[in-house]
Amino acid sequence: MKNLAYYNGQYGELEEMTIPFGDRVSFFGDGVYDATYSRNYKIFALDEHIDRLYNSAGLLRIEIAQTKEEMKTILNEMLSKMDTGSNFVYWQVTRGAGVRNHIFPQDGSKANLWINIYHKDLVDTYKKVKLITKEDTRFLHCNIKTLNLIPAVIASQEAHEQGCQETVLHRGDRVTECAHSNVHILKNGVLVTAPTDHLILPGISRAHLIKGCKKLGIPVDETPFTVKEMMEADEIIVTSSGSLCLAAEMIDGQPVGGKDPVRLKMLQDEAVRDFEEGTA
Repeated sequence: MKNLAYYNGQYGELEEMTIPFGDRVSFFGDGVYDATYSRNYKIFALDEHIDRLYNSAGLLRIEIAQTKEEMKTILNEMLSKMDTGSNFVYWQVTRGAGVRNHIFPQDGSKANLWINIYHKDLVDTYKKVKLITKEDTRFLHCNIKTLNLIPAVIASQEAHEQGCQETVLHRGDRVTECAHSNVHILKNGVLVTAPTDHLILPGISRAHLIKGCKKLGIPVDETPFTVKEMMEADEIIVTSSGSLCLAAEMIDGQPVGGKDPVRLKMLQDEAVRDFEEGTA
């Protein structure tokens, strides 16, 4: 199949699928999700993404019907039906379905599992990107990967309209993360990345970047940094499941980075090697 969708055991081409009107995602965005990429029909960092999904669900008191092993089996079975082994693999769990009510469903209905898989390649790791900045007005539970993504949608649209690829969010002077990525800086040979508190998502690619730094002997400082520090950094790095280790060349129309190309290339090479090894 070219564009595979799944809903509670039923699957088919995306255009063929329907969902119950009462699914709480339609009214409240009441659910959590995760996503990664596959190559050679192998899903990258699947265990880490599964763990994060179940953690997010637990924080929202959503009871997932499947065990972690059952979830992995379903995802791998769906992937095997694709025409190609290189895909974007997305899955989400919503609280359930019922008559619209802010209170959780009281009828014992189970969470709903959605899956969408389609061919998509990673972003070229070595391609420089342009960013904009925007005040972070999201809620205070950014560590939970919820389906409430309107602020991220608006921030991404604003970046697109300005010919940029991402939006760096900040609360006052503190940089938090991007609309759909984590952001880090290299300064004086040290990778500085925001701590995994409630203001950022604990990115899987962020964790792999830190592991790569430790492997390469690059010190890591998990402390907040400011917009000014970012603008003056030697390199600005953006990471996500689809963008392993991108460097920024411009923010808000101002040239940035480009001062530590050797360490940057080391990290990018390590990110590519890590992905290829994990999907060999």
